[in-house]
Amino acid sequence: MASLRTQVACSGDAGGGMIISETEVGCGGDEAGESDVTEKEMDFGGDGGDLKTCVLEGFAERGASQALIASLPDVHGELTSREAATEKFQDTLSQYQDQPHLLDPHLEWMVNMLLEYVRREDCPSSLFHLGFKFLYIICKVRVYKIFMRRFPHEVADIEPVLDLLSKQDPTDTETWWTRYILLLWLSMTCLTPFDLSRLDGNLQSEDGRGREPIMDRILAIAKSYLGVSDGCRLAASVLVSKFMTRPDVLKKYLGDFLDWSLATISRNNDQSLDSIRVLDGALQSLAMLFQHGKREDLLQHVSRVLRCLEENHLSESSQATLRKLNVKLIQRLGLTYLKPRLAPWRYQRGSRSIASTLLTSQAADTVKGTKQEDEDYDIPEELETVIEHLLVGLKDKETIVRWSAAKGVGRVTGRLPKELADEVVASVLDCFCFQETDTWHGGCLALAELGRRGLLLPSRLTDVVPLIIKALTYDEKRGACSIGANVRDAACYVCWSFARAYDPKELKPFVNQIASSLLVTTVFDRDVSCRKAASAAFQENVGRQGTFPHGIDIATAADYHAVGIRNHCYLNTSVYIASFPEYTQALIDHLVTKKVNHWDGAIRELTSKALHNLTPQAPDYMATSVLPQLSNMAVASDLQGRHGAILACAEVTYALYKLGLHTGRTIVDIIPSECVEALKGIHQKLQDKKRYRGYGGELMRPAMCRLIEKLSLSKMPFKSDPVITGWQGLIDDTIKTLHLVSSGVKDGIMAAVLCALSALCEEFYQAQPDQADSEKQSALVCQYMDELQSPQMLTRCGSALALGCLPGFMIHGKLKQILDGLGQMHAACLRERHFPEARRDAVRALAQVCMKAGVCAGGPPASFLCSENIADVYAVLLDSMDDYTTDSRGDVGAWVREAAMTSLKDVTILVTRTAPEILLPDQVKRMMCGLARQSAEKIDHYRAHAGTVFMQLLHDADAVVPQIPHREELLSIFPPEVQASLNWKAPSQAFPYITRLLGLPEYQYQTLLGLTVSVGGMTQSTVTASSQSLFDYLRGIQQDRAALEHFAMHALIRILRENVRNTRIALPFLKMLNQLLSNGCFDVFTTEENHPFCVDLLALCEVVRRSKDVYKLRACVAVYCGLIQFPGEVRKEILYQLLVLICHSFLVIRTTTASLMYEMLLTYDDVVDADVLDDVMNLLSDTNWESEPATLHPAQNHLRELLGVPTQRPVAQIPWVFLEHIPPCDKPGLTVVSGP
Repeated sequence: MASLRTQVACSGDAGGGMIISETEVGCGGDEAGESDVTEKEMDFGGDGGDLKTCVLEGFAERGASQALIASLPDVHGELTSREAATEKFQDTLSQYQDQPHLLDPHLEWMVNMLLEYVRREDCPSSLFHLGFKFLYIICKVRVYKIFMRRFPHEVADIEPVLDLLSKQDPTDTETWWTRYILLLWLSMTCLTPFDLSRLDGNLQSEDGRGREPIMDRILAIAKSYLGVSDGCRLAASVLVSKFMTRPDVLKKYLGDFLDWSLATISRNNDQSLDSIRVLDGALQSLAMLFQHGKREDLLQHVSRVLRCLEENHLSESSQATLRKLNVKLIQRLGLTYLKPRLAPWRYQRGSRSIASTLLTSQAADTVKGTKQEDEDYDIPEELETVIEHLLVGLKDKETIVRWSAAKGVGRVTGRLPKELADEVVASVLDCFCFQETDTWHGGCLALAELGRRGLLLPSRLTDVVPLIIKALTYDEKRGACSIGANVRDAACYVCWSFARAYDPKELKPFVNQIASSLLVTTVFDRDVSCRKAASAAFQENVGRQGTFPHGIDIATAADYHAVGIRNHCYLNTSVYIASFPEYTQALIDHLVTKKVNHWDGAIRELTSKALHNLTPQAPDYMATSVLPQLSNMAVASDLQGRHGAILACAEVTYALYKLGLHTGRTIVDIIPSECVEALKGIHQKLQDKKRYRGYGGELMRPAMCRLIEKLSLSKMPFKSDPVITGWQGLIDDTIKTLHLVSSGVKDGIMAAVLCALSALCEEFYQAQPDQADSEKQSALVCQYMDELQSPQMLTRCGSALALGCLPGFMIHGKLKQILDGLGQMHAACLRERHFPEARRDAVRALAQVCMKAGVCAGGPPASFLCSENIADVYAVLLDSMDDYTTDSRGDVGAWVREAAMTSLKDVTILVTRTAPEILLPDQVKRMMCGLARQSAEKIDHYRAHAGTVFMQLLHDADAVVPQIPHREELLSIFPPEVQASLNWKAPSQAFPYITRLLGLPEYQYQTLLGLTVSVGGMTQSTVTASSQSLFDYLRGIQQDRAALEHFAMHALIRILRENVRNTRIALPFLKMLNQLLSNGCFDVFTTEENHPFCVDLLALCEVVRRSKDVYKLRACVAVYCGLIQFPGEVRKEILYQLLVLICHSFLVIRTTTASLMYEMLLTYDDVVDADVLDDVMNLLSDTNWESEPATLHPAQNHLRELLGVPTQRPVAQIPWVFLEHIPPCDKPGLTVVSGP
């Protein structure tokens, strides 16, 4: 069946170009990464949609595992090596979790090697527990039922194991796996056929005290571990089941153990954790005891156990685990009442081979069930109670309880006479009479178990199949969501079990129903687990039944993995399946009846697009049957149904129109006239009933806009009809009231409005081809221009975007008016420093208007982008590249910058291809330098966007942008192969290329300005990559003093001078400068006293020092300490500034200054005379700089004396070499205002 799992592409076979792709609707909520697999899906096995994609052939790590186990005596002593060995062994074996049988040939030598360690008398405790840890890892992968068989279980092993277990501390949580494995080992030793009493010998010990018999010791240990809180409770239950079923133990201890267990159950309740654990252990041990014990030994005790369970009302417990164990024990009691046998009346299928089904055209004849009569024997009355409990368990609220009850129903029914079994089946079918999800789920599980065991006779299929068909689409709405996925999943399990249970001849009458329903669930279910379960069930039926129409083709296309992506299922796979006539109508009907009114809006959207894609498969049925249904639902009272129906009407109508293009028919020739009138009247009916208000309006408005768009594109004959005025009114009102809707749906509503407006204008507002109706044009443009000044931000946004989406003929003659309006709105918002969304949308609209108006170098500015108005357009776009507005949401100006970059690219390419001569060199230079700056900044997304735009403008083969500065050098830095491979979002890849722009004079300043916020930023990966690239560049120009001085004086200093009060630039600049000084990037300047670079920096740092921003002050202190390496008079000035800061009013500045000065003196030993250095260092380290500033002045003055710094620095004595570089507002005597 491997071929059934081969994924193929699915597409429709009609209506070329009509398929809506997945990318048009995005990725669904549960897609691409979902791998939820239910318990039943895992049971489907190899030919039902196997989950494994990498199949292992054997235990390839034998040698490594053997060496690892052999090394345990060497590594057990150290915790780190012990944990490393454990993790390595666990990782090795976890690869075989899906194929644990591959370990079987190797279990014996692994167990023997590990047991050899733990059996030694001198075995250290750490090695002892480590050996059992390894045994537990093996047990966990291979499961205890298989693993425990590998333990040695001779008579000689009983006492040593018992002694080891007796020495363990049951409360030690760190070594519980040791006790777990020892309990399993003791369970195996209990299988020895010899009477355990023979091992006791003389029970009198040498000191005269009696020894406890072995049987008593084992029983005591088992009881003590039945109430623990770890996994040893399960192992103790296994021990009870093996020990108590021994013939010699049965006679002496069974009655007492049952008394103890029932007393324990009666004594405890589910009100405390300790009681729950004790109850869990008692119930689990009893369930295993009745599972493994002989019927004749246990039958006499069944009634009192059942009576105890009923008296304690465990079926009503609040703990799901206890209810599950109660059901499990009750089913074992019921099986004990009945003789073990296979029901002679059960249905038996002859051939179970998939190969024979696929290779033979005729299924093998069914081997009829045996005709022998049921054996006559009495059925105890208590069995009715057992079955009643199991049926109640099918309705439990927890899945684990329902699943256990379903298996119990199947097992018990298999031992009943035919008449009683039929009554059980009827009772199970009664579960489907209740509209409760849990009941339906339990009923489906029970039917699957009955069918799998041949207990559901073919005569019952007429009753069962309709219920399963209904269960496959079961979906019960609860509030804002629905439940029922587990029911649909269980129904798929039923279909899977039927494929294995029945002969094709028996299921033939129901093949079409089952196949259609499974395929509906496969492609249209909301939950990925249900889609995969249905796919697996369909493949199982194709393989074993061989009667499903087109089964192989569909199973190949809709395999287990292909149905994992919801969009793909709705938009592609469904179209392929619908190309087979047997399934077309079933798929369409399901969408119309179940999915159009689905509670999930994303499903309704997908449904409408799926109906669009399915329309070519059944156009007549869509036009005459589906569309009338949808038009009626579109004006109904159900909000979700109304929303989905309007979307579906829009998509189906447009699909029919596109089909008509191929046949030469108009839409009114395809759709009945009643439908045309119904579609036209939807808006008026909704408005009359006030459906556009409130929450419902948030769904109705975008849906109606979609309908307007599709009806306009379908060229409905509504021109000059009053309905057009109504549609336009809805669009305008939606733009004006957009601020009233929820924030999560605003973008979707706006997108729908713009599409509707564009299509409406294109179809109904042309007086002549490509000529606007002047009255409509003036009214619309004036209206949206007025609303650009609205006090509501979203109204401004909507109006700007509405102007941008107008067709070209609507802009003709109004371009200058529109450009002026958008520019004024942008300027007003920028001046007021608010509404960044409005500025972003104004920039977008500006580019859209220019693209639609077109370019004509000498054309009129009212109609074309030309030499007269291009400067105004570029001024707005280039200014938007410098928008760094921030608010509580962060860097909101980035939205504007991103829109500006995109708009610049679009407009520039348009102009270059049409009239490149109107582009001015300064415009191109500002644009390219601005993009270089953005491509060097810290936010990955916007850096990548800027870099992509930069490369597109540089490498556009169809339109070579003129006047790009240093084009040849740029092409050498960014050759075409780099354009394809460079990941701009990865700082380690992007910054080595970006820093090479520093060598180009035109780009140096702007690139360094962008690098400043990256090097001085907070994101470690960005800081590391950008700073390293900058250091590499500066190391490369160390020998070129002219280039280094140009970089330092004309780029670096200029940035700080122009942004000294702009915290966004000044703070990262100081951090970057500190790194540059620390890494010796300007060591060549330190050979000259009072170098202008240091003088200029010192003057600018004076401005920063007067700030009240703690972060800037700390960075300033670090820069002062870095500048101390420059000799001359500047060094005294630096020390003066540091000593001022060491008594700053901010505590953190005082401590930071003292600490950095201490480090500075350690680094630069020529700053202070050697004879006073120790005194200065001691004073800096011993003084408590966290004290009040007033108490620190003596220490400050002492430092001044030691360092030779004057106490006072009168203005007249300040060298003008410093003052001439201080900005005017910061000279002495003037007030300094810090901040941007």
